[in-house]
Amino acid sequence: MSEREQKPSEAIETWNFVFPNQSNPYGNMFGGELLAIMDSTAALAAIRYSGRTVSTASVERVIFKRPIFVGDRIKTVAKVVLVGSSSMMVRTDVFVDKGGEEGDVLSTTAHFTLVAFDEDRNPVIVPDLVIENDKERKHLELAEQIKSHVGRREGRIKHVVEKWK
Repeated sequence: MSEREQKPSEAIETWNFVFPNQSNPYGNMFGGELLAIMDSTAALAAIRYSGRTVSTASVERVIFKRPIFVGDRIKTVAKVVLVGSSSMMVRTDVFVDKGGEEGDVLSTTAHFTLVAFDEDRNPVIVPDLVIENDKERKHLELAEQIKSHVGRREGRIKHVVEKWK
């Protein structure tokens, strides 16, 4: 049996303008539009990390901290923070570029779980994640807590569904 490859994660960064067709009548960006951008950036990070085709399996802990408006420039940063055998959890943060002294202001954060596939759409093993510093260790710990919470929630839902049968 061969040893599983190990590698660090690299942050992927994308930039977008917010256009009127991406917003409600009050000029706030639609959450779904923002999630689509975040999902694409998370996928790029997972593809770069795994070297494989990926598909989103779930989105967890979406927090809309501050609104985004038409005309804003947004920076989306995604990085693999936890890996399973074929899955990767990607922390994805969106910042509004305020320029000047304010700089980038965190607007939204979420954790996407993506699965790596081979050419036949079968899940494949991804490299083990190398943690290189304290910030990455904190992101790993948060991702592990989210994963644990999701597991407990799914167990409760399964239990309720079984009672309905």
